[in-house]
Amino acid sequence: MATNDAHYLRKEDAEMQDTLMCIQMGKTVDDPNRLRMETSELYVKSTEEMAALFPDYPEAVENTVKIAELCNMDFQFGVHHLPEFKLPEGYTDGDAYFQKLCEEGFARRYPRPAPAEYRKQLEYEMGMIRKMGFVDYFLIVSDFIGYAKGRGIPVGPGRGSAAGSMVSYCMAITDVDPMKYSLYFERFLNPERVTMPDIDIDFCIRRRQEVIEYVARISTVRTTWPRSSPSVPWPPGAPSGTWAGC
Repeated sequence: MATNDAHYLRKEDAEMQDTLMCIQMGKTVDDPNRLRMETSELYVKSTEEMAALFPDYPEAVENTVKIAELCNMDFQFGVHHLPEFKLPEGYTDGDAYFQKLCEEGFARRYPRPAPAEYRKQLEYEMGMIRKMGFVDYFLIVSDFIGYAKGRGIPVGPGRGSAAGSMVSYCMAITDVDPMKYSLYFERFLNPERVTMPDIDIDFCIRRRQEVIEYVARISTVRTTWPRSSPSVPWPPGAPSGTWAGC
């Protein structure tokens, strides 16, 4: 099989790659002792170029093509690819579970009869989150924040534009009441500017590694946080579930 190590797409990209390596290592391009690639041939070569490199082994190039034809990868551009949130037992609809958490959180955050505009704001935000395809995102963030709070790891109350979201407040992602402080949800999510939600989260520096390890673990294997564990209370509004991705 014939292969060529590829670090960049085109031959003319070699200089750009060299510059990026200098940035990564904190070096300058004129530093004689820095690490550098000694060739500009580390790009994706055409079939003709590969055949010219291995004129005595045409079958090696053919085998490379055969292996490539056995591979199949479909990737849709222009959409967000989020890890899959694994719903807890008894739930089959992520939308319905999202609704449940928001409703329960709303009742907990506003125990007295809330003004009609509060309910209207919640419905508006849930609808916008669904429309923009971010339901799983909120379930995932709520999950690992719930893990941290359930372990007694200090979590910041919320900062940045996410503090303007009632859904974040009801799902225990933040602890700042956006209605009380007249914060704007549109600074956080705006249908005219479709970008991923940006939730700034502060964890205790002494124990944040536990959260990082939890996220790393459940992003590659399916695990379940024991909500029913008597020794570790589950924080109000936090979901009990798993999520997996790659």
